[in-house]
Amino acid sequence: MNEAVAGSLAVLRPAADRDWEGVTAGRLEWSCRTTAFHIAETFVGYSSRLAGRVLEGRLPLRIGLAEGTDNHGLLDVVEATGALLAATLRATPPGVRAFHPQRFGSADRRGFAAMAIAEVLLHTHDVTEGLGIRYRPAEELAESVLTWIFPHVQPGPAAWPTLLWATGRGELPGRAPVTDWGWYNNLVIPAERLDLVGIRPAEARDLRLGGDGGFEWIDGGPYEGTRDAAGFMLKAYEGGVHRPEFGVFTLVRRADGRAIGGMGFHSAPDEEGRVEIGYDLTEAARGNGYAAEALRALADWALARDDVRSLFATIDPANTPSQAVVSRAGFTKVSEDEEGIAFELRGR
Repeated sequence: MNEAVAGSLAVLRPAADRDWEGVTAGRLEWSCRTTAFHIAETFVGYSSRLAGRVLEGRLPLRIGLAEGTDNHGLLDVVEATGALLAATLRATPPGVRAFHPQRFGSADRRGFAAMAIAEVLLHTHDVTEGLGIRYRPAEELAESVLTWIFPHVQPGPAAWPTLLWATGRGELPGRAPVTDWGWYNNLVIPAERLDLVGIRPAEARDLRLGGDGGFEWIDGGPYEGTRDAAGFMLKAYEGGVHRPEFGVFTLVRRADGRAIGGMGFHSAPDEEGRVEIGYDLTEAARGNGYAAEALRALADWALARDDVRSLFATIDPANTPSQAVVSRAGFTKVSEDEEGIAFELRGR
């Protein structure tokens, strides 16, 4: 966050004596001055929603510049409001979410950080394109935006050109131009005692490499099945076939905010609306009904969609506890062979 703002200011401040109001920012309809001010507006909006724990709609809050503020003063406002958001992000607990309209209606602090970085990078690009100034942010910043809030976009040869293409600001060899775009925050599905928190590509990569994915796990977690599932999801992302709503979820206990397992889909539904699910719990969390509770919540969410008609799970014949879990969640046994016992739950 701080690096993105510093990079923006470094390239814009030398051009602050130029006319920004009479120059259009890149492919936008806004002027360069309006676009730069929008960055500060975004910082204030994100800060206030996170600090106020706003879950529905935006706060009735606006900011403005004092009469006579020049471009130097405007950039001072961008710097100050960026510091305000950075402080808010540091002070916000991991489980807190606040309203954002993109896709699933809310974001956590990491989602807001990624969105803020996207605003800085993309609108600095717009302003510098309008002013005829060269700007290229660090690849790590562009990649962080892609792996946090563009899980539906297949990675390209380089992150910055891919981000520009994904937001309708550039071309990418072999891919059609983008005219309608948006980003995804991670989906959260509530259950009785826990939340199913969608894993983003950045988190999946960390889990697959042996990290904690940014979650605080109870003893023994994450279990190997969650790491494997994260690896499969990452492979789908890198192959350009990942659908964020049909990914992997971390099971987070609401009472203490600790992760106890993983659950999710093997892929998006097939042409018949059939989709396979899998799950695991850390050993310390087993025997408390968490898996069946989470599975019911996930099944209810999935079967309420128009593109899902049935869920199925294949379980090893020796894994009787897992068979009990799917049975308690309403699944019925439909077949058995050398690969395992198949259970299915059909929608109404």
